[in-house]
Amino acid sequence: MSEYILEMKDISKEFTGVKALTNVNFKVKKGEIHCLIGENGAGKSTLMKVLSGVHPYGTYEGDIVFEGKVQQFKKISDSVKAGIVIIYQELALFPDLTVYENIFAGNEVKRGAIVDWNQTIAKAKEMLRKVKLDVNPETLVKDLSVGKQQLVEIAKALSKDVKLLILDEPTAALNEDDSENLLKLLGELKNQGITCIMISHKLKEVISISDQATVLRDGRTICTLDASNGEVSENVIIKNMVGREIDDIYPKRPNKNFGKKILELRNWSAYSQQLGRQVVKNVNFHVKKGEIVGIAGLMGSGRTELALSIFGNPKSYKVQGELLVDGSPKSFTHPSDAIKSGIAYVTEDRKGDGLFLIQDIKNNVSAAYLKKVSDKGIINENEEVRKVTEYKNNLYIKAHSLEQVVGNLSGGNQQKVSLGKWLFVGPRLLILDEPTRGIDVGAKFEIYTIMNQLIDEGMSIIMISSELGEVLGMSDRVYVMAEGEIKGELSIEEANQENIMQLATQ
Repeated sequence: MSEYILEMKDISKEFTGVKALTNVNFKVKKGEIHCLIGENGAGKSTLMKVLSGVHPYGTYEGDIVFEGKVQQFKKISDSVKAGIVIIYQELALFPDLTVYENIFAGNEVKRGAIVDWNQTIAKAKEMLRKVKLDVNPETLVKDLSVGKQQLVEIAKALSKDVKLLILDEPTAALNEDDSENLLKLLGELKNQGITCIMISHKLKEVISISDQATVLRDGRTICTLDASNGEVSENVIIKNMVGREIDDIYPKRPNKNFGKKILELRNWSAYSQQLGRQVVKNVNFHVKKGEIVGIAGLMGSGRTELALSIFGNPKSYKVQGELLVDGSPKSFTHPSDAIKSGIAYVTEDRKGDGLFLIQDIKNNVSAAYLKKVSDKGIINENEEVRKVTEYKNNLYIKAHSLEQVVGNLSGGNQQKVSLGKWLFVGPRLLILDEPTRGIDVGAKFEIYTIMNQLIDEGMSIIMISSELGEVLGMSDRVYVMAEGEIKGELSIEEANQENIMQLATQ
């Protein structure tokens, strides 16, 4: 019997004239953790959707061989019956149902035609023990943290007698502790004989956990690297992912000429009426012209809340303190007020808050400032196309036309569209909230290069990031937040991972 549980042979997939996959070959051994890596748009998710039946048999070319048999999955339930379960980055849970109802949704424990709820709860407890999640199965999913919801998804997969578990960017929304716990769990599942495929852009995770790693680029298989031979290393992965070596992922900015303060906060606080507590406490903070100021901190430290309170307060916090732009006091009651003062905010949730996923690139980029391409309330479509084309080219957005629907773009290109949307308003200060979350190393390098270009053109940037390497690699100064407070301000010369984490955990 073959040592491979899965072989995907010469898989090709096309969307309206665009070749997403071309003769991809992908093999996974039984009981291993196999990472699938590549730049955004490389074809990773498409390949897994072919495997799981999202793209059904007949819509692609090539063969799927699972446990030695050629498969013809016509729908997702077919692959699930075979023992293949995929967990997407956007979790497929019902927030208003309990943990046990979610674990057995569509797979109910029945006695005859009646659901046996007592047995369901008992089996849910068994699944929760397997994933080491100590919660009451009657807890509503919406009351759990994202990390715990991720474990509920895995428990749900285990309830279906999974043989091959596929995880698409499983740690993208998790903090470091939850990420570490999840990776340990995958190692334990491997010891129980469950095979895992993990899609990840976090190279440290790939290096730490993978037995083998396959690299896709432009819809083709580039190579499969064997960890036992020492082939799974950062330099080797990057070179194969992007087709070139990136000696320093954080491009240097030789000229650092800072001007006057363009934004300053004095004793700034924000109270969330929804949460019933202070989310920003007595913050003193400033940004100079031509400066990248990093804000570090753990999830829930108040970084995003600080950004929103600056950007016109869309969450209607009760704010106190002084906000000064160019030394003059300002009071923003709506994001439009902040935009008029030259401040723009690129959200961390590009899919939920940043973009119109069902609309095209052109409409997304121009949406934040239609006045720029309008005359007396009428949009000049020729001018709109001309200006948006400039942003598409300057931001290296990979798309066949401005009419391409944004929801069909890769994560990296969606992020560039979100960035273009706010650059379109012509800001002097750009707030970037997790600017490279969920995008690959090549797209990250392009985002960092664009940031440096904007600074060279006289802009200032506030960058919120959970990646300490990114904070240290791109910032000129760093503020560290915890529990809504600024715990410390560090020059980039004195900042390092240890003292940032020390401040972030105060």
